[in-house]
Amino acid sequence: MSLINQLSDEKEPFATCLLSTDCTTTSGIEHRVLEDNGHSDILLRYMEDALQRHHISPEALQRHMDLIATLKIENLPILRSPYPQTSTTQKGNFAEVFLAEYLVSTTDMELPIYRLRYNTNPDQSMKGDDVLLFDLDSDPVRIIVGESKFRGIPDKQSVIDIVDGLVRSYKAGLPISLMFVAERLFQENKPELGRKVQNCAILFATNKLHIDYVGFLMSNQNAKNHVNRHTTDNLHNLLMISLGIQNPETMVKKAFEELESRL
Repeated sequence: MSLINQLSDEKEPFATCLLSTDCTTTSGIEHRVLEDNGHSDILLRYMEDALQRHHISPEALQRHMDLIATLKIENLPILRSPYPQTSTTQKGNFAEVFLAEYLVSTTDMELPIYRLRYNTNPDQSMKGDDVLLFDLDSDPVRIIVGESKFRGIPDKQSVIDIVDGLVRSYKAGLPISLMFVAERLFQENKPELGRKVQNCAILFATNKLHIDYVGFLMSNQNAKNHVNRHTTDNLHNLLMISLGIQNPETMVKKAFEELESRL
């Protein structure tokens, strides 16, 4: 597959817990099919740590836990959790984090920031591009824009929504979250990386920026069939990924319950 690699290292969690098959949708779009191979416990453990990493930095988490301990001693109301409490947002964040982690594992692209750390209301889904990855040292510089959806039961509309979202991004030109990423890098005292991301606007204007688009549907084991049947060819540089697992809603629920138990 032209955009992403296959994982062959048995120590790689995604290779251990998922079957991976490359195919083509009926409309001729490349499709990476990921399916549960019976080791969902490995995927769950990996995602628990990834969700924590994407939502809050280790330093902020420690400060949060220290304050919780003090409040408990004083018998005062406990702080709200840094993680979403609504199931809809939990599912959406799980799918987004999975897509980001999977693309980092299967490409040479870099995820410069964990954008969910900047969500001021964890119970609401964050606006902007779900996933933005960069290869800032390639020639031309490359960006991946990712759009993710979680569905307990897959359907035609979920696939349409994924592709339509990426088509809107393509028509808009520069990814909507590009400057958000750059500004966060400057705030994190990474000015060189921030300038490189910011410079993508100039590269785009001079036709020196390559952008690929990845759509992702996480659902049950019927996810691949809907992606194959309902993906349109409205975007030439599009890759679709589906993840089909048993009881996806249960996995998400268990992951966030584990995060809450760590507080």
